[in-house]
Amino acid sequence: MSEEAEAVDLAVVAYRDEGVWYLQELRESALESVDTISKELRRYPGETGALALISVAEDFVMLIRAQGTLIKILLSDATAATDFELARSAVDHLGLIVDDDDDQAPAGDLAIVADMGYSARDMGALMDDFDLYPDEVLSAIAERLGFGTRFDELAGLSA
Repeated sequence: MSEEAEAVDLAVVAYRDEGVWYLQELRESALESVDTISKELRRYPGETGALALISVAEDFVMLIRAQGTLIKILLSDATAATDFELARSAVDHLGLIVDDDDDQAPAGDLAIVADMGYSARDMGALMDDFDLYPDEVLSAIAERLGFGTRFDELAGLSA
């Protein structure tokens, strides 16, 4: 995983406690698989669970949300599983089979943060916007959820 860990552009955990959003970078050691990320997310006290926002190789994004034992995943491009172990762990967790011939498409739960104000429909449209870089996708999600400025600062996207 060490080589692949270098491909991770950004890995942030966001959680809300008593109405306030908290953000911090995810530890590199947690970025091996959906299982290790989920285990890490369970450490955070978020009232709606903890959300990992991950960008890999400026190629795809992954959202993982842990709410107790419930794990939700959204992968912006399921075909990334043919090249990246982290993406492969996501499609395996989802029980999907992905081939090299498949077209780029999101996999997982488009309603991953619908209860926080980002509908599945809007998330689907965002995942289909191929003109955006992964960090821009994550920034748009963070903005809609209410922690955009802090996310952009942490991600180095602020001007």
